[in-house]
Formats: sequence, structure tokens, C-alpha cells
Amino acid sequence: MNRTDKKTILVLAGLPIVAIAFFVGIYVGEGHTPLARSKIKLTNTEEVTAKEFEPFWRAWSVLDQKFVGANATSTTAQKKVYGAIEGLAASYGDPYTVFFPPPEAKQFNEEISGNFEGVGMEIGIKEKQLVVVTPIKGSPADRAGVRSGDRIIAVDGKVVADLSVDKAVKLIRGEKGTVVKITFLTPSSAKPVERSIVRDVIDIPTIETSIKPGNIFVIRLFSFTAQSPDLFRSALREFVSSGSSKLVFDLRSNPGGYLDAAWDMASWFLPAGKTVVTEDFGNNATPRVYRSKGYNIFGDTLKMIILVDGGSASAAEILAGALQEHGVAKLLGTKTFGKGSVQELVQLTPETSLKVTIARWLTPNGNNLSQNGLVPDYEVLITEEDLKGTKDPQMEKALELLK
Repeated sequence: MNRTDKKTILVLAGLPIVAIAFFVGIYVGEGHTPLARSKIKLTNTEEVTAKEFEPFWRAWSVLDQKFVGANATSTTAQKKVYGAIEGLAASYGDPYTVFFPPPEAKQFNEEISGNFEGVGMEIGIKEKQLVVVTPIKGSPADRAGVRSGDRIIAVDGKVVADLSVDKAVKLIRGEKGTVVKITFLTPSSAKPVERSIVRDVIDIPTIETSIKPGNIFVIRLFSFTAQSPDLFRSALREFVSSGSSKLVFDLRSNPGGYLDAAWDMASWFLPAGKTVVTEDFGNNATPRVYRSKGYNIFGDTLKMIILVDGGSASAAEILAGALQEHGVAKLLGTKTFGKGSVQELVQLTPETSLKVTIARWLTPNGNNLSQNGLVPDYEVLITEEDLKGTKDPQMEKALELLK
């Protein structure tokens, strides 16, 4: 599912989760309009006057006095406040900035801790539509034929066109053994395709290594977890021991993860002080530049090609973009997903939280990953027939170039 940054990833690219107590006092009582005689000064924005806030309190009053539902259920003041916060978050037009009331907050915390059951696919928003970033290798979604770029139009018959990523995730996740029916629009089909997928416990793979003919070493990284830097270091030891100077780094269908992991990995290939990525906070704070730690053990002898596709996102784009723009590696495949924002999880109360986009990632040359993604140096497509068979034209082209 969508990670903020792992299945979350609440940091799309791995910024550590920060819990901040943030309290807003709202006085609600019969016959009272709390802003009638005052203004509220909001941080980093304009003053909100009583007149500007008046429609909110009028709507509250009208609903209290006039609303009659189709059944006997009624709302509460707490639910109305939660709904107002949800609407406030939605007004920013960012699909990754969302409010979590108690049930959703609990679910999200379970998800980012790695304990979840579902179908095993990362989803995001592209061109205002829910889209599969990538299915996790070996997951129920992967086995059912779900592919990067598939657009989700319905879940169990419910149209999801107007849903946020997190609400769609809530519909798709569920207990192991249960079935969810998801309707997709795929690049290879003119008509919607419905897939019945049996949910399971999702295990996220991390890294694989192999040696191809011509003594070309291949490292495939599936996600950027907290353990990835150590696993990558071990893979590099294998690479050095192989005696090869030719490396294929496969970041296809890698949805990202922790920024620290991408930062550490880039440092193996860049001199100390070279920019890996810039965290741009807009007008809210001074940009933070992440620079190579200077491990840089390979120098000019290394020949590297990085494989990317539409499922390469977030931390994968940070690492690939840094090595491409510093001339260390060439990118081969198709344009990347374009997910370069940072989310912070802010605890509003002990039971609720707000996930808010606080920054965006810029490559060393200033490329906004969320706007542009990465364009490969060598564009090589994979067809549906290739996926059904055993051909991998992207890997084949990479091996040909390195030979």
C-alpha cells in the first residue's frame, strides 16, 4: 500500500517520523460565536477574521437545527470537529496531506511499523487519479497480474475517483484470506479489468544479487528500509570480490522508503561534499542539503547502469537522480513515477494525527522530482508480451551496453 514514503512512507523518501503536540482551542457552546470579537493569528499565514469564519459557524448552526437523516443515527460535536479538520487538510489540494481520526490513525501506525495484511501494492496519485506505483514482488497483487501504471477505478464496486490515497488503502487492505475485487484501467486494455485478489500477510523483499555473462554484477533493490544500507554494503562486498567493474543497479518497481538509506548508498559512489539531494521547504525554512559522506570507493573504474521505470519512486529517484546528474551512472528504462515529497506525521491528540507534506526533494541540478520524475538516458520499453514471457529487454540492453 501507499507508504510514506514503505508502505507509507510517511516520508516519501524516508524522513523520520516526528510527533509534535499541536493544540488548537475551539470554544463551542450554545449561543456562542467564539470569533465574534476577535481575530486569530495563524503561523505563516494571514489573519482570519470573524467575518471570514462566519460561514463555518452558520453552517454548524444550520445543520444542528435542520438536519434530518434517513435513519436515527446522529453525529456528535467531536465528529463534526474531525470532519472540519479533514476538510481543512483537503483544501490544500495535496493527496498526501490527510487527517487521521482514531481508527485511521491506529491503522496507519500499524502500517508504517510493517505489520499489515493486504494485497501488496504501492499506490499514489497521478494526474488526479489513483494509480499503482508498483506491486510488491511475490505479493497477491503481483501474482494477480497487477502492473505499475494500472489505474484504479473501483474497489468492491465502489468508485474511488475522488478518494485520497489513504482512504483507498483503507478499502483495499483487509484480513488475510479475504477477497477484494479491484477494477483497473490498464495500458494494454481498452476496457476496465476486474481482478479478485486474496489478501495475505505482506513480506517486503529488500535486495538480490547475481552475476550475468561477461562478469557483469547485478544488484536489485526492492525498497529502502532501515536495514537497506547494511544489506547494500554486503552486496558491494560481493561485487568487489567478483573482480568485476561493471554494475547493473536495478531500481525498477522500487517505491522508495527511507531517505537515510538512499543518502548512505549514494555516498559509496560520490566524493565527500557532493550534493545527493536538497530538501526544499518553500518559504517555511532554509533548504537542507544532503551531501555525500564520501565513502567513494570506486572512482573512475566503475561502469554502472541503473534500471528505472514508472514504479521507481521517492528514495529510488533520489539515488538514481544523484548518480545520473553527477555522471556516475546512466539511467535505462522508462520515465520514473515522480514522487518527491516529504510527509511529517503530527500528533494532534493521543488518538488522532495529521499527515502533512512539509517539503519537496530536488536533485543536485534542481530538478523537482514530484513535477518531472527522471528521464532515462536510454529509453527501453517493456511490452505486455515481454512481461508474460521471460524476455527482459531493459536488462538485455544494459548488459549489451556494459559489454
